Amino acid sequence: MDSSDSDSDFEVVDDLSSLYLSDVEPGDEPQFDPETGHKIPIPQDVIGETVAALNRFKLVCADLGVPRANIHIVATEATRAALNSAEFIKEITSATGLTVDMLHKEDEGRVGALGVASGFSDIRGLMMDLGGGSTQITWIISQAGNVRISDKGSISFPYGAAALSRTLEDLKRGKSKEEAAKALAKLRQEMINKFQDAYKSIAVPESLVEEAKANGGFPLYLSGGGFRGWGYLLLYMSQVGKHPHPISIINGFTVSRERFENTKAMEEVARTAHSVFRVSDRRRKQVPAVAFLVNVLSHAIPHGIRVAHFCQGGVREGLLFRELEPSIRAQDPLEVTTQRFAPESVQAIYNLLMFSCPAPSKGGTRRFPDAISAHVIQAFANLLYVHTIMDKELASTAAMYSTSAGLLASTRGVSHEDRARLALMLESRYMGELPPREAQFKEALRRVITPEEVWWAGYLGRVGYLISRLYPSGKIDESKPRVILSSEWAWDLGRKKQREGVKLTISVQKVKHDPAKLKKALRDHVKIVEKVGKKKNWIGGPDGWGMKVKLVVVEEDIMT
Repeated sequence: MDSSDSDSDFEVVDDLSSLYLSDVEPGDEPQFDPETGHKIPIPQDVIGETVAALNRFKLVCADLGVPRANIHIVATEATRAALNSAEFIKEITSATGLTVDMLHKEDEGRVGALGVASGFSDIRGLMMDLGGGSTQITWIISQAGNVRISDKGSISFPYGAAALSRTLEDLKRGKSKEEAAKALAKLRQEMINKFQDAYKSIAVPESLVEEAKANGGFPLYLSGGGFRGWGYLLLYMSQVGKHPHPISIINGFTVSRERFENTKAMEEVARTAHSVFRVSDRRRKQVPAVAFLVNVLSHAIPHGIRVAHFCQGGVREGLLFRELEPSIRAQDPLEVTTQRFAPESVQAIYNLLMFSCPAPSKGGTRRFPDAISAHVIQAFANLLYVHTIMDKELASTAAMYSTSAGLLASTRGVSHEDRARLALMLESRYMGELPPREAQFKEALRRVITPEEVWWAGYLGRVGYLISRLYPSGKIDESKPRVILSSEWAWDLGRKKQREGVKLTISVQKVKHDPAKLKKALRDHVKIVEKVGKKKNWIGGPDGWGMKVKLVVVEEDIMT
């Protein structure tokens, strides 16, 4: 049982994703009298609902074939701090036969950090969790499956979304506007001082501090229902404007400091919007408290906040992630999820894609963008043939939506930027044949990443198309390859030999007799790839981002 996010307290989990949710609220809010605001024991009716939900949970586990030994009930802070905590746990055990494990305060911070790490490949920055009763802060570094946080664990404060809402109401009750403003200012300064002390206490590694100084602040990784509600509000605001954000997944959603700290706009939306996707009325009521906390953080964190990343993972996911070996944790989620779709010769196909991207030029004036990682290209190779069974009128559209509303929508650990990169590669691989209504979605995906990355995604997509024409089955005999690819930067392209760009050489095995007319067939497909380099197809038009592409088909004696 995890009371930090009451929207989903009991879960059956498969691959860190939920198969069953139960909306039971034994957490922070029922432990306070709605009239007096005084803390009270967990009410008996709430205990009864919790027991009933756990018994239903057992039935679902039995239906899914989950062994009894694999059912774990975990209690976190709201249960730990309850006035009748012992009686609550005893009644659960008596009525369900399930043992409840109470997480220690220090362990909860570490497990929560693992939950956040489960939602990203690599992490470097500060991490915060915002539940109903408390908020925690620490630093986190996750790399190659190993997760590090402060030796102090997480520093916790009683500033949860529900708790802080009550505090703010109490401070304003019975006071004039001036008196209330003074009381709130005093609380704000107290909170700023406490967070600054916490920052010193967690001893942020010097490497993270130097990065924050150089880059304009810390990346902030946010988990817990309170912050996710804030994230969904930001997502809502990004989708109702002139250029709507194309992806509606909270995990991996990233916003700038300016947007994250724009508390006035957030409070206005929470107050006036008819409905907000994934934000309940209860969460709306907590927005002023979360806004107050965000304002405090903007003044308290040394060097500031550069970007805010919203995370789906928490204690539940962290407990499961902890059971995995570091070698398993280190695997990239995008690669792992797409492996089941991979063609037989996926590694050879991946190599062809990588060979089509030139190494950095001398002096580094030209280089393939680091932001398009090998993980994304591997996932593209894995998915290269998935949509081939579809008609031409569907393939590009289905492929483009697959990362946000299709095959990969539920995959954790994928940033919105990587979803956009992969979607644009897949769309281009099927020649980008889109009906008019889908053009807006494509443009929205393009706005998620840089024009340079958009261009390269289109280029790789067309190379993928070329590979699929050469090897329609996805099977390559590496002892007798039909072609090999190589690429380099060139500065002598175009009619006047003065344009720079990419030269892609396709080497075809030299044979005396070629009944398949492979070389001729290749030349027929060359223009499809070269079109990416035409100025009219540059990102932003002729004056936008792009470069010339030249394909050369040569016959050679390929050595293997």
